[in-house]
Amino acid sequence: MHWLYLAIAVAFETTVAIAAGKAEGFKNRKWTAITLLSGAAATFFLSKALLTFEVGVGYALWTSVAGVGITVIGALFFAQRLNLNKLIGIALVIGGVVGLQLSGSA
Repeated sequence: MHWLYLAIAVAFETTVAIAAGKAEGFKNRKWTAITLLSGAAATFFLSKALLTFEVGVGYALWTSVAGVGITVIGALFFAQRLNLNKLIGIALVIGGVVGLQLSGSA
């Protein structure tokens, strides 16, 4: 169940990043509300996942998977470029996540 909570937290954290970009410095009320509500939901589900994961491992998984997701979504839907350096960075993040998982936590 902790993996499901973490996946939901990642989805909400990804929403936070997209909504914050559209909130125009919190001038756009709709996107500001989406940002804040998604942030609260992301934090809630992360806290549920952290009942099983070690805090450092769970937080690292949450932020890194969300970061990769946001980068990929930006490239697919917002015309943001993926260059070689970004792809190398994504590969390193994925390697780090695999390494954390192989460390024996959760």
